[in-house]
Order: sequence, then C-alpha cells, then structure tokens
Amino acid sequence: MGKKKGNKAAASTDDFLQTLEDFTSKENWDKFFTLRGNDDSFEWYAEWPQLHDSLLPLLQDSSSSSSDSLQILVPGCGNSRLTEHLYDAGFRDITNVDFSKVVISDMLRRNIRTRPELRWRVMDITKMQLADESFDTVLDKGALDALMEPEVGTKLGNQYLSEAKRVLKPGGKFICLTLAESHVLALLFSRFRFGWKMNVHSIAQKRSKLKTYMVVAEKENSVLLHEITSAFELVSLGRNDSQGSGMREAVESENKIRRDCNNGSDLLYSHEDLKLGIKGDLAELTEGRRIKFTLGGQGSNFSYRAVLLDAQKQTEPFVYYCGVFLVPKTRAHEWLFCSEEGQWQVVESSQAARLIMVFLDSSHSGATMEDIQNDLSPMVTQLAPRNDDEARIPYMMASDGIKKRDTVHEVTSPMTGKVVVEDVVYESAPSNLEDLSTSSDLAFRRLVFKRTEGLIQSEALLVEDGEILEQSQKEKTKNVSQSKRKGNKKQNQEPSRPLMRVSHDYLASSYHTGIISGFTLVSSYLKKAESCGTMVKTVVIGLGAGLLPMFLHGCLPFFSIEAVELDPVMLSVGKDYFGFTQNDRLKVHIADGIKFIRDITNSEASSEESSNIGSNGDSTTHNTQGGICPDILIIDVDSADSSGGLTCPASDFIEETFLLSVKQALPQHGLFIVNLVTRSQSVKDMVVSRMKKVFDHLFGLQLEEEDDVNVVLFGLCSESVISENDIPESAVILEGLLKCQRLETKQSIIDATKKLKCWK
Repeated sequence: MGKKKGNKAAASTDDFLQTLEDFTSKENWDKFFTLRGNDDSFEWYAEWPQLHDSLLPLLQDSSSSSSDSLQILVPGCGNSRLTEHLYDAGFRDITNVDFSKVVISDMLRRNIRTRPELRWRVMDITKMQLADESFDTVLDKGALDALMEPEVGTKLGNQYLSEAKRVLKPGGKFICLTLAESHVLALLFSRFRFGWKMNVHSIAQKRSKLKTYMVVAEKENSVLLHEITSAFELVSLGRNDSQGSGMREAVESENKIRRDCNNGSDLLYSHEDLKLGIKGDLAELTEGRRIKFTLGGQGSNFSYRAVLLDAQKQTEPFVYYCGVFLVPKTRAHEWLFCSEEGQWQVVESSQAARLIMVFLDSSHSGATMEDIQNDLSPMVTQLAPRNDDEARIPYMMASDGIKKRDTVHEVTSPMTGKVVVEDVVYESAPSNLEDLSTSSDLAFRRLVFKRTEGLIQSEALLVEDGEILEQSQKEKTKNVSQSKRKGNKKQNQEPSRPLMRVSHDYLASSYHTGIISGFTLVSSYLKKAESCGTMVKTVVIGLGAGLLPMFLHGCLPFFSIEAVELDPVMLSVGKDYFGFTQNDRLKVHIADGIKFIRDITNSEASSEESSNIGSNGDSTTHNTQGGICPDILIIDVDSADSSGGLTCPASDFIEETFLLSVKQALPQHGLFIVNLVTRSQSVKDMVVSRMKKVFDHLFGLQLEEEDDVNVVLFGLCSESVISENDIPESAVILEGLLKCQRLETKQSIIDATKKLKCWK
C-alpha cells in the first residue's frame, strides 16, 4: 500500500503500523512519522498513477479559476506525495494541514526549495483556524476514515465535516478518498444532503485487495435534495467483493431516504439542515410544526436527539416564547415523551409558544445540568423564534420518575469502579404490573455503575419473601413473650417492614425480554433438545447481577448455563443482593470473556464431546476445541468507555476477529446474540455490517420504535434459517417451552417476537 524502503527503519515502521490502533492520537502519528523520516512517503490509498485520470478533471472543472489560482485545502496531509503531484500538475495554491508537527516540519523541509509556494500548517482539522468560504476544493485522502475509529464514534468526524463545509466556497467541492466502510459512508452521506450534489467514483488500486472510492460533494446555493449519482454501474458492485457490496447498499439506502424525503416523508434532520431553511423560517412560529432533529457538532461537547414543537394554537397566552425541556434517559421511553400526542401535551402544559424537547442518554451521564445547559445554550438561541423582548429561554426538566430511592449497598471495584445497589419506587408502575400495584407501591432493586450512571445495569422486581417473613414473625413473637416476662410493657411499636426478595420470574429489563424472544429463531432445535432430554448449553458473557442467567435457569429447565464475568465483585453483589445462586445447571467462570471464547476455538481438540441434535431428531456427537461448544452465546456487557458512542458491548466484542471466533465456536444450529446500545448510527451500521459479513443470517430487534439506541442482534451460522413469515409459528413453539410463573412475562417475550426482522 505504501512505498517501503528496504532497511531496518522501514521495517520498524511497518511493525509499528500494525500496532497503530488509535488513528486519532497525535502522539502515535508523531512517533510514526519520526520513525519513517521525511524522505519515506506513505500512501495509504490509491497512488498518483491511479488517481490523476479521475481527480484532475474534477479540479480543473472545480471553478472558473485557472489551475494555478484554484485554492485547495488538504486536511490531514501526512507525508503523502499527493500534494507534490498536484503542484507539479500546475496547482500552486495548496494549503496542507496536519496536527503532527513532526510531519509538517518534514514536508516543509522536503519541498521548500523545489515547491516553494506550497503552504504547510500545524492544525487540528476538527478546529481549523481558517476563514469561512475560503477554498474552492477540500481534498481528503483518508482523513475522515482515520477520525472514524469505532471506539471514538462520530464526534470527531462530525466536527471535521462541519469545518470542511464551512471553509468551502459556494460551488466548491469536497473530494473524499475513502475505503468506504459502512459507518464512514453513513456519516458522509447524511452530512451532505440538502444543498449538495454528490457523486461516487471507483478507483482501481494496484498491489492491494482494497479499492479506493472517491466521493465528491459539490456545494450549491439551494436547499434541494439530490440523489447520489455514480460514475460507474452500481449494480456491478458486490459481485465479487464485500467492499463493493457495502458501497452499493449504502448508496441505495441513502437514495431511498432522499426519495422518501422528496416525496413528503420526514427524516431526522441536523441542526445545519434547519439553519438552511429546510423546514421553513425558524424565526417565525408556525402552528403545529414538529421537527425531529439532532443537535451537536462543531463547538459542542455532546450530541443530542431533539424535537422542535411550535404550539398547535398560537392564540393562547404564553408564559414563555421559547423553552427547553430536558428528558432524562430513564423516562425517554414513556408515552408522554416518545409519542407525538404525548409531546403535544407537554407543550401545552409548559405554556411555551415553542418548546425544544431534548433527550438525554448515557453519553451525558457524567455531565451536570449546568454543563448541559451551557453546551445547549448557543444552539438553542439559534433555534428560538424572533422575539423583540429578548426574554431568557428557560430550561425545564422531567423528573427521573422515581418516587423513592434507598441506597442498599455501595462498593468500589478495582475493575468496574464504584458500584451501587439501590431500591427504588417509581412514580408509576410498569403497565404489565399495574394489577399488583393497587395495594402498595412496587419496589425494584437496581444495579448501577457510576462510570455509566445513566445506564441501569440490572433491575429486578422485589416481592415479599413469605418463607423468611414467617420465620421472622416467629422470632418476633418469641422476643415479645420474653419481654413480657421481664416486665417490659413498651407499647405502640412501629410495625415492621416486610422482608423482600428478588423475583427471578419477572423481567424488568426490556432488552432481556428481547434477547429471549430471539430464541424463536432456533425454537425447533430447542424443542428437539427438550424432547430428547439433551441439555442446551448457553453461555452468557457478562453476569451483571445474575438476573438473566437466573431467569433462564428457572424458565427453561433443559438449559445448562455458564456465565462468564471478569469482575469477581459482580459475583459477590449478585449473591448477596440479588439472590443469585449456582448449581449443576448454572455456573460462573471468573474469566475474560474474549479469551473464554477463543480458548474454545484455538486450543487443541478437546477429549470432551457434546451432544448435537440432528435435523431428524437423532442424537449425534461432534468434537469441540477447548470445551463443549455453546449452543447459544449471549454478549451482555457494557463498555468501560462510552465516549466513542458505543455503550454496549465493549468494542472488543464486535471486532471481526472475535466474531469469527464466535462463529467457529458455535455449531451449525448455534445462535449468537449481542445487546447493542449506541446513539451513533454510523457505529450501529458498522457493527451490523461486520455481523452480516461473518454470519450466514442476521436478525435484529429494535426495542423502542421512537428510540433507536438499543437493538438486539442475532447471528445464525446455518445456511438454512426460518423466514419472517415463519416467526409466528416458531414463537408458538417457544411459548410452549417457557415455564414462566408469571403469564405477563411470557406474553411480553412472545409479543417481542413480532419485532424480529431479518437483516440478512
């Protein structure tokens, strides 16, 4: 891919390149460029002989300016020779920027004599000190790709694209050379919608299996939404390579969004789109206007999902001309906030002519309300209607929905940090438990990590423990009798509170319900296993409070469950506060989940054999490596660092190498389940793309229609799988297998099967 010299220095940089995991780190790049030296260029993507035929016509047609006066910006220039080739082709006005002082110094020394007009500046491309509308072309060769590391999410990519759009003149072009990963294309296409013409080119590349694509976005003085065009036949892509297939799917998907929008369908707009006037003049109030959009990007520390609502009757006397209503993550799923009808009720009760409803999520958990308000304030001011009084914009907030909260236990783990067990009573009971809440408030026990305070790790219903309570009453009676004999006549003692225990036959977490509903996809195998008396081995990576393994143990008696947990503190918390117990069908391994799975696939052939039910119901055996192959593997772990947009699971669990290990570990009838929590569409697209690449079939279950943060993914290894039309029949089989004491729990699982969708 690059030009490599036959010396030790080149070899050492190649070795370092293999470990350059964080492409957004200035220190890593400084080290990389120091090792290579100023005479050893490195071309990540297509080189000049492959580029010039496609690139030069675009530049020559970029404006009415001649080539020597065309103003070109090359962000993240590195030590590529692209700029030098452009200079030699007649383009003199080129500004090169990179945040590595090492490479800028090297490139300046390399070109100061032979190409004196080239400009080199040390600069962060997400915060460029360059004037608005000052360039005819922004030429990106891999800069966006480097910023879009999965662990980092879309924040840096968003900031960079905002800057690129800002510095381009009307009629200017953003030319992006990319390897076209799905999460990169998702961001790129969505950020250049209104007022941009977009075209895609394919560039052949020698000595590499990877193809370079060139995406060109031309800035218009309009708000039209064009479909993406291509300089080649899209239908020809993907016949022989997954990279081309990914590009074709991304373009077709984006064009469908654009067609639907042009035909009147709504979409999730960006703040930039609204400032262009896509939904009318926001300085004026429009009765009943409702716009879903995103806030954040350049100058903001966070990103937000929001809804702008102009009161349905503008004749009412309003207390506020414009207000902001913050919705905490714990209440975002409620009808009042996630439905259109409920949102209008909030507008009416707020007495605001315009209400901007902002939804908080786990990425905001470490911020104070003051931080949030300070971050939102400049953006909200731009969205406020024209008001001669210049009244302040008030911030309102829904309560967290908790009526009562008691901290039961706190412990600090060296691995997880501060862990809190708390008992809470909600202001309103869950809809499927309303019949139980008539006599007294329902209490729930929750497990919370302070590092992701907005995310409830585990939640369980508390019920009265009849057996323990009866024993307690006997002890109390005995003590009272003894007191009377001693002459103790103390009266009016406070009534004792009933002793409570965790209910293991109720699922408080909707994603647990979603996970189990996915068993529908292999319900025929499960039925055969039960009929033959064969145990179904299920591995759960991530114990939490142990609620999911305990539920599976109780409701599916033919399951043998192994939970893998890295932090031993979690096992202690589960035992002491959530009633978790082990037996011959439920065991816990204190181990690294990644290593646990890879040991199955990488160790020498195990002497153990596991039973496998064939399609005809006969019992056969197959050898496994590193132990018995799991029939079902569930990934239910959070990420220690969610700043990159990935809250669950940790990024290691969605790396392609790990997914391949999973597929190798599972038998043909196996089922792989991942609980995915991310606010970033590009991260979600990236995970889905990887799973599609590895597994023969992929199903997805979106938990909430109005909130696309949480999705459960199901990967299957078998080439033959049920279709969506077969799911109702398979759900009936699963319903018969579930031995739930609570009928409402079983019904919730079966209802969730209706949301299962085939994605591959």
